[in-house]
Amino acid sequence: MDQLLHDFSPGLFFMQAIILLILIVLMRKFAWKPILDSLQSREDGIQNALDSAEKAKLEMQNLQADNQKLLQEARAEREEMLKEAREMKNKMIEDAKSEAEGQANKMIAQAQAAIEGEKKAALAELKNHVAGISLEIAEKVMRTELSDKDKQLQLVETMLAEKSLN
Repeated sequence: MDQLLHDFSPGLFFMQAIILLILIVLMRKFAWKPILDSLQSREDGIQNALDSAEKAKLEMQNLQADNQKLLQEARAEREEMLKEAREMKNKMIEDAKSEAEGQANKMIAQAQAAIEGEKKAALAELKNHVAGISLEIAEKVMRTELSDKDKQLQLVETMLAEKSLN
């Protein structure tokens, strides 16, 4: 260090100081301005990118809100369509039930009418058969009753007496 102090020259020191000041002024004029400009442009670019990202974020939120709204509308429409389909199904079932019930009632009425007709026909046939049997019995009774002349006269008198009483 002693040697450094012995070699010190005040003229050289001032010259180096002046050169340093000139170098600083030149650097400030020619180097610092382009460096600061490039830093400013980079800062502006970053700020623009952040603003664009914020805008994109807002647009994305708007799109998500629109998507949610569309999804809700689609769900509501689907529910409405399902409701209409259920109502249509129930109406078709009710119509089919009422039509089947009407046909069943019609068939029951036809069956009852057929049964009533069969019943009347059977009663008429039964009456004819009973009448036939009654005639056969009456004929047999009359043959046995009318085979004797006294019995014939007694029968005529009884009938006349009943006729006059009535």
